[in-house]
Amino acid sequence: MDQVTLLSSLLLLPIIGAVLAAVVPSKFAAYIAAGVSLVVLALSVVMGIQAWGSPGEQEFSLFMNLPWSDISGMDISFSLGVDGISLFLVLLTALLFPVVLIYEWGTEKQQPKLYYVMLLLLEVGLIGFYLSLDMLLFYVFFELVLIPTSFFIGIWGGEKREKAAIQFFVYTLAGSLLMLVAILYLGLHVPGEAFTSNYFKIREASAFGAYSLDAMRWLFLGFAISFAIKTPLFPFHSWQPLAYSQSSTTGSVLLAAVMSKMGVYGFIRFCLPFFPDAVMQFGPVLGVLAVISVVYGAYQAVIQTDIKRLIAYASLSHLGFIVLGIFSSSSLAISGAVFQMAAHGVSTAAMFLLADVLYRRNGSYEISAYQGMARQMPVFSFYFMIAVLATVGLPGLSGFVGEFYILTGSFSSPLLSGAYAIVAALSLILAAVYLLNMFRKVMFGEEVAGSTKADMSTSEWAALLPLTILMVWMGLQATPFLKRISLDTANTAPVEVSVAPEPASPAETGSLSVNP
Repeated sequence: MDQVTLLSSLLLLPIIGAVLAAVVPSKFAAYIAAGVSLVVLALSVVMGIQAWGSPGEQEFSLFMNLPWSDISGMDISFSLGVDGISLFLVLLTALLFPVVLIYEWGTEKQQPKLYYVMLLLLEVGLIGFYLSLDMLLFYVFFELVLIPTSFFIGIWGGEKREKAAIQFFVYTLAGSLLMLVAILYLGLHVPGEAFTSNYFKIREASAFGAYSLDAMRWLFLGFAISFAIKTPLFPFHSWQPLAYSQSSTTGSVLLAAVMSKMGVYGFIRFCLPFFPDAVMQFGPVLGVLAVISVVYGAYQAVIQTDIKRLIAYASLSHLGFIVLGIFSSSSLAISGAVFQMAAHGVSTAAMFLLADVLYRRNGSYEISAYQGMARQMPVFSFYFMIAVLATVGLPGLSGFVGEFYILTGSFSSPLLSGAYAIVAALSLILAAVYLLNMFRKVMFGEEVAGSTKADMSTSEWAALLPLTILMVWMGLQATPFLKRISLDTANTAPVEVSVAPEPASPAETGSLSVNP
């Protein structure tokens, strides 16, 4: 399959599916959503096979560019592409939609047609975001994600769903407006080829030197605040615990596993390569905020009695760890951060699904409502054990590899002192405390009289099976992932740039290019 067809199909199929789901009878909408999501997953796997099949010492990229508009010389285009950084996030996104559909299969839903339409639109927004190369297109998909996510929180969420939906929408919309201003400034003041350039090679664009150091600082802050809210990063995190805990299961899984990576991905794609001097200045500040997120999230998780809120704060802590790796300015730590984005997405998705498995049986997320589940639900216990240990970072499972790379790279960071990594590493002890303590309380102890629980249903264990396999596979066979990632993150760490180098030719970079 040629590159243009492959990349465009990843967006067109969910759009067509959303239209069909809106017009067919409700009983067929689920089949359309499931069929479309499985085809998108298959196409993503094809793309992944192409990535692994490309020459081992070359960066991998697919690229398509269609002229869109020329407003005030900004030369906007419909540019899509994927490389070793975005590849695994696209694969993760494509996997999680069939997973949540399998998990929710057969459950009664309020407004089922709307649910499947919103699900497919969310898939369009997320995949489009990770494929976008044009800045304005990037912003369009960044905003598109807000609408279906607000529905998953506000319509299918918990008791405080309306408050959670409003907080989520207002916070992220306010942050994205800052990014829009920064994008428009770049489009009006930077040469057109830099505005729409393939930013896999943004270092070779002519953007550097086009604006002053003061402008660079303000532009960096516009992007960084927007991405910090989306991640979220302390102190922009206050919307997160309520949104995660009050959202529907589908919303919680996709919020924590995929949408939280949008902000982290933005840091890598925009902040590091576009504003190297500003990164050198503000990097230590972002490093401090990342460490605070790690410690604060871990502390809050320790004192939680609600399983869903505990997972939400654990996610906040782990995302802070990823941001620390990014702003360490170490290629090793950045590679670990990209790997950890995918690993965290898999394990956190599994944790939220497993929390809902318990909720379906007892109608509560309170840890105290469960004891002795190991005897009553052995299959659930196996899945739960793998997910908890992967989240803790046990060697041999997915969570360990990224954390090891981040810590190793952060210790040798040219921008941050080793104290950042030491504090973050100590917080991992807290992660073991709150997660293993929750596991102990739920799995063991005296069974509550009359509380016999049925083990996992077919749809539940089938949905969790691929996630469990990935947690083990990524932990034992991390080298192919890291090799592909490191080829594209090797030059991501910021350096001070005074004169932009000449663009390299496709022959020199090994990249593929299609410009119809």
